[in-house]
Amino acid sequence: MLNKKSKKMRKIQLIVAVLALAFSVNAQIWTLDKAHAKLGFTITHMMISDVDGQFKSFDIKLTSGKTDFSDAIIELSADVNSINTDNEQRDAHLKTPDFFDAEKFKTLNFKSTSFVKTGEKTYQLTGDLTMHGVTKPVVLDVIFNGTIEHPYTKKTVAGFKVKGKINRSDFAVGTSFAAGMLSEEVAITANAEFTKD
Repeated sequence: MLNKKSKKMRKIQLIVAVLALAFSVNAQIWTLDKAHAKLGFTITHMMISDVDGQFKSFDIKLTSGKTDFSDAIIELSADVNSINTDNEQRDAHLKTPDFFDAEKFKTLNFKSTSFVKTGEKTYQLTGDLTMHGVTKPVVLDVIFNGTIEHPYTKKTVAGFKVKGKINRSDFAVGTSFAAGMLSEEVAITANAEFTKD
């Protein structure tokens, strides 16, 4: 009995290894064009006005073996100390333990778990977001803007727009500030242009 179970496990492991090898052979890495990318967020202040911000320093790695990106794997890392809301005093406060505690938690990270095609140019991106020492699953909507050959480099370029929402309390960010002061919901927006390596 144990022998049969052991053989079955070895067979499953072999299948997984073959699939992983097939993906790695066909996988294409796309490099982020940082000059044409933005990672931003919006939060509502005192329930009456929106405050926009962004992370100025971030990188995204996109790997896909299919031309329609339906098997894409996406990994993002952002430098928390690069947060910018166009107000130095507010930015300094956001880096303190009241919010992101940037000295202790220097980066926020995202790694996709699925990238499902929902329409001709739309996808649902699911993955694990790690921020402020907390990891939670998030779901984001993606619009694929298409590909084009760069007129100068002659390389293939792809563009995406990403939107979604998270709850700041899920990540223990700004927990001493009530929703009447700062909205619990934070809108996430990103634009990304990638070049095929």
